Amino acid sequence: MGTRTIIPFGPQHPVLPEPIHLDLVLEDEKVVDALPSIGYVHRGLERLAEVKDYNELVYVAERICGICSFIHGQGYCQGVETLLNVEVPPRAKYLRTIWAELSRIHSHLLWLGLFADSFGFESLFMHCWRVREKIVDIIEETAGGRVIFGSCKVGGVRRDISNDTLKRIRGELAAIESQYNELKPTFLKDASVNRRTVGVGMLSREQAIALGAVGPTLRGSGVAQDMRKLGYAAYKELQWEPVVETAGDCYARTVVRVREVTMSFDIIRQAIEKIPAGPIAVKITGNPTGEFFSRLEQPRGEVVYYLKGNNTKNLERFRIRTPTFANSPPLVIMLKGCELPDVPVIVLTIDPCISCTER
Repeated sequence: MGTRTIIPFGPQHPVLPEPIHLDLVLEDEKVVDALPSIGYVHRGLERLAEVKDYNELVYVAERICGICSFIHGQGYCQGVETLLNVEVPPRAKYLRTIWAELSRIHSHLLWLGLFADSFGFESLFMHCWRVREKIVDIIEETAGGRVIFGSCKVGGVRRDISNDTLKRIRGELAAIESQYNELKPTFLKDASVNRRTVGVGMLSREQAIALGAVGPTLRGSGVAQDMRKLGYAAYKELQWEPVVETAGDCYARTVVRVREVTMSFDIIRQAIEKIPAGPIAVKITGNPTGEFFSRLEQPRGEVVYYLKGNNTKNLERFRIRTPTFANSPPLVIMLKGCELPDVPVIVLTIDPCISCTER
């Protein structure tokens, strides 16, 4: 057995978008164990449920994570709507679906750029973010914000998108997808990328299930679980299937995200074609009563909202389980046995969001 040393990875590291912290146990250059430290960031967001009424709390939910902003707000609103026994208008459900998939595309493109940066492809990083910027422009035009949408509310959405605008956006998305397709071969076929990802950070199907992995981390290990299949918003009226790869390595998790971007383009096109006319919100009366688990698919995986109302304007309980929290135990398994230079690449393949995890 070689000499064992413990070195810190994070919370500040050039490749990390957020402050994750790991203590790596090394034998020479090989990682034999990884000990995550949770709690570097703490903002007390759940405590705000006691001082913000349930309508104001939508804005708090959206700020749990900037990149997953819209789907956080959507998950919260769906939970409150269930407690209030409110049915959202069909057009609002379609608009939520369109914005959620735009959010997924911009999140995955952001991640692909950061992933390229992790193994030194600076030009590819810039190209991914160049394409993402066009998606963010569409979000700004339709929702008002570039990252924090602010368009979801209890009972529906705050603003409509005209049918003429939707048709124009469909044409713009076709051009953006064409530019995106030019980037895909580098991630999927480049020899340098393959050397850094194929067979690295292994997570078997059995391990992924036993440890509760979610999202692309789970689907990259061969499990076809995607919360959009629950049929919330307009997903039950659209044609799509979860993206699954079976290898369980960094490359498989990369391929899942690459393919999911293409699928999101297709879902948006279907939603634009099928969106019905009608109102975008219903009037809300009363206060939330009871408890409900709201489950949605964020870009990083399943998010769970637990809401408990006591017939007052303030929720009694506001609890969130985020995908990065669920993917932290699988990450420890992925890291065991890897070489030290592979740690940043493996960590990024769960797409860590620490502001989500530590509320």
